[in-house]
Amino acid sequence: MGWTWRPRLAPAEPQAAVAWGDTARRLHARLLLIPIEQAGRLQVTANRDVIVVSGGASDLPWVDGVEYAAADQRAPELWLPTSWEPEVPTDLLGQALSARFTRSPLLLWREPSVVIPLDRQLPLTPQHLQKIHAYWAGI
Repeated sequence: MGWTWRPRLAPAEPQAAVAWGDTARRLHARLLLIPIEQAGRLQVTANRDVIVVSGGASDLPWVDGVEYAAADQRAPELWLPTSWEPEVPTDLLGQALSARFTRSPLLLWREPSVVIPLDRQLPLTPQHLQKIHAYWAGI
């Protein structure tokens, strides 16, 4: 089934900060400065290209270039950009993705066009941030 993205009429309430490339590295550096009590309310996961930090909207960090995501109301296991939505029903799209991917929840991203599993988010701690840094550095 082919489909496209359209701008949301009203942005969704952010539940995750998403950053790619150099912006991901800046967000990682920003996370190292977050107060412990705020960090305790956040979860983080990363791969070689992206870092995703989830939590309450008021706790999510900001750096220039960061974008935001949220769980879809009709398909809670499907996370989408806060400013974009698919032109197809998200509950059906969520079902199609869950049939193709064994992990959930899934972040469906517009640009770059990827699906990112969010099931391996861990609490934001200095130790976890160090592991992400080491992974990016190839250590």
